[in-house]
Amino acid sequence: MSEGSLEAPVRHHIPWHDPGYYDEAALDEELRRVFDICHGCRRCFNLCDSFPKLFDLIDESPSGELDSVSSDGFKPVIDACTLCDMCFMTKCPYVPPHEFDLDFPHLILRARAIGFRKGKVGFADRQIARTDRNGRLGCAAHGVANWASRRTNALTRPLLEMVAGIDRHAELPPFAARTFEKQAAATPVRVNAKAPGFGRKVAIYTTCYGNFNTPQIARAARAVLAKNGVRTRVAYPGCCGMPQLEQGDIAQVAQNAKSVAAALRPLIDDGHDVVALVASCALMLKFEWPLIVPDDDNVKCLSQATHDISEYLVILDRQGGLADGLSPLEGGVTVHIACHARAQNMGQKAAEMLRLIPDTEITVIERCSGHGGSWGIKKGNFETAIKVGRPVARQAMKTNAPHVVSECPLARDHILQGIERLKGDTDTVKSAIHPIELLARAYGLQIFNNTGAT
Repeated sequence: MSEGSLEAPVRHHIPWHDPGYYDEAALDEELRRVFDICHGCRRCFNLCDSFPKLFDLIDESPSGELDSVSSDGFKPVIDACTLCDMCFMTKCPYVPPHEFDLDFPHLILRARAIGFRKGKVGFADRQIARTDRNGRLGCAAHGVANWASRRTNALTRPLLEMVAGIDRHAELPPFAARTFEKQAAATPVRVNAKAPGFGRKVAIYTTCYGNFNTPQIARAARAVLAKNGVRTRVAYPGCCGMPQLEQGDIAQVAQNAKSVAAALRPLIDDGHDVVALVASCALMLKFEWPLIVPDDDNVKCLSQATHDISEYLVILDRQGGLADGLSPLEGGVTVHIACHARAQNMGQKAAEMLRLIPDTEITVIERCSGHGGSWGIKKGNFETAIKVGRPVARQAMKTNAPHVVSECPLARDHILQGIERLKGDTDTVKSAIHPIELLARAYGLQIFNNTGAT
């Protein structure tokens, strides 16, 4: 590909079955090739902390070049990557089909896969990644779990930091009293037969986060879709595997992909679109799974049938319009476009959706919040995560909008922590965390609470 080409980036299948994928000498050679290119380019200096660490590592070496850097120094660079994909999707001029064939996030994934195979991911980290099990246990004992995980709990949070490596100052998501699956089964919704979207069917992939931690997102999505004539089914066969991907456990991600895709295939064949509620999970279903298990027909089918919730509402509007009844939101909205939404290459769909609300000022922030999934809550990373996200927090604070939302609920909570660090409180920010909740609020929809009651 010549310089200045307008060809779209492409990604290669991840050859994790190939024994050569785990060859440490070959990995080191590829790390050096890519790091040398990055060192000469530096366009990604203001993304995650990987690139500043890399550039400092080389600049402070005896020769100021990569040839005098020991491979032992690469680990902090690898550990700092959050797999946000922003370097690949928005910054790097050398991604395939360029002849340099550079894919920094998937190179880091390879390094982590080798580390995982060698047993370098600790027991506590592996347990944190088991989100379905943790979610079921957390919901079953939500009172105790939420008490213990509260930031202000001076008894349990230092202990959690010592045992699990979770920074005592990091905000952790609460557990719901009942999973969304149980709430939805007990609370039917009435579909608006007069809406332009009547006749459509959606399988709501609630995600582990929407099912166990923030069912209000799923409730809002279900209610908004019903208002727009869409019949819904709750579909959560299991986690997308993003936490395992971050650790390099590709085999577990592949297993999740196959089982979830097989479970959702009958719904797709029955005419259901699949709508994911969290951007990271939509990214996995759409893009990462087909690269990990490229020969699975169910995975391919699911990839083509999946939409992000904001994306789906924009499609509904473009194809027939949304149902009437949206009212302005007083004070305006600041919407953070999550990195994993940007990596889907679909545009600012959350902002497009919220602009359908009349007479409501929408301010967009398109920059990394710094959270990085499970990376940002770890001791040793949290303060860096706050630092990386400080420009976002500063911008959100400057807008002074009463609604601050993100397609990534974890990012939104992290942004509020950044605001709190800057000005001492977040009293002016209202409780919605995801853009779909604001659309439900603009419709005046009554969303039942965390126990399933109205």
